[in-house]
Amino acid sequence: MTTSRKKVTMPPFLNKLFSTMQEQVELIEQEEENILYRAEKCIHTTKAAMEQLRTYISSYTFESAAEEIHFFKEIKPRFYSKLIYYLKVFNIETRRPNGGQKAEEKFLRKEMQRLTHFFDNNLEFYQYYRTGATHLDEKYFLRGTQDLYLTLDPQYFNTDPSFSTSHDYKVAKLIANELLRIYLNKAIEDVTRQNETTNPFTAKPVLTWTGSKTALIEMLYALQSTGVFNNGAADVKLIATYLQEVFNVELGNYYRTFQEIRIRKGSRTQFLEQLTKQVIKRMDETDERF
Repeated sequence: MTTSRKKVTMPPFLNKLFSTMQEQVELIEQEEENILYRAEKCIHTTKAAMEQLRTYISSYTFESAAEEIHFFKEIKPRFYSKLIYYLKVFNIETRRPNGGQKAEEKFLRKEMQRLTHFFDNNLEFYQYYRTGATHLDEKYFLRGTQDLYLTLDPQYFNTDPSFSTSHDYKVAKLIANELLRIYLNKAIEDVTRQNETTNPFTAKPVLTWTGSKTALIEMLYALQSTGVFNNGAADVKLIATYLQEVFNVELGNYYRTFQEIRIRKGSRTQFLEQLTKQVIKRMDETDERF
């Protein structure tokens, strides 16, 4: 059974806090090449944001049960999942073997198996969350309503009861593991590609981006903001890496370019508007022939 709730509006501070954290993380992801240093810096950034979130909520009174549910089901996991993700990446990279391609691939695939087991073991709750179900929200996402028969995570008993519900950690872990699955898939592809040789008879055709880099960056942020990849779990860096590889282009400091797009005079979405204009023109021309 799936029911719906009225849209809840949270204080602007929370959106601003998340946006600031996300911008800092994206900047670190782009500028820090060493994966361990990158993960470590992102851990500090996301942890600091979580502490600010905790401090804010400690003196905040929710206006309704619906608002409290929305916070612990949607808002807090957005922050917490990032911290969990970077902690996992740091842990994996510190244990990653240096014994050659086969050893690395075996290690990474074992980590992937752990993720598969996690999703299999939490399939019922995963489906509940991803389908937008709400009939158990009051038990899952209100403080002080834990039910031992609803598969509590042991982590719950080590958390601050004023800042936790029985299942907000599980939501955050689901989101983090979706991100981690993307990370591991790419890591495995990178390792296996090291020993592959290109067969000229099976080589894929190359598409090279010949438009402006600014236009592609505008498209990059539009795609990420719309959440069309990996159920919205793909971040800007992942999509940028993919676009650069597929379209044979180097985007440079796309974060800085996005800031320039954001503050430019006139239309801030010139390329997207051009796309719309051109496809409508093509439709109109096709209509005239029929």
